[in-house]
Amino acid sequence: QVLLVESGGGLVQAGGSLKLSCAASGRTSSSFVMGWFRQAPGKEREVVAAIRWSEGWTYYANSVKDRFTISRDNAKNTVYLQMNSLKPEDTAVYYCAVNSEGTYSYSVKDEYDYWGQGTQVTVSS
Repeated sequence: QVLLVESGGGLVQAGGSLKLSCAASGRTSSSFVMGWFRQAPGKEREVVAAIRWSEGWTYYANSVKDRFTISRDNAKNTVYLQMNSLKPEDTAVYYCAVNSEGTYSYSVKDEYDYWGQGTQVTVSS
């Protein structure tokens, strides 16, 4: 089992920044892929970014490229999502997730088998 705990959400004005954190505990592994997803009301859950824990290779959705940065701290078993130039359309519940098999289907939510509880991000215009 892997436990994921997110933090860092909140309310911010358009153009502002937020940094989300996701602390992993339990049966963690360097073979993991860690991902950030988001779900807005009435919409499907979608991938935002992902990182391969061992190599640090990253993946971003087109909608957040050049604005969001995913990173990890191996010593703390924590993955971060730095969000800059936030837009109202970034408003959603953000979830941290683990793909324990380390597959390369970064955007497929069914490939992720552990999920955090989610943290709300609200961007006002």
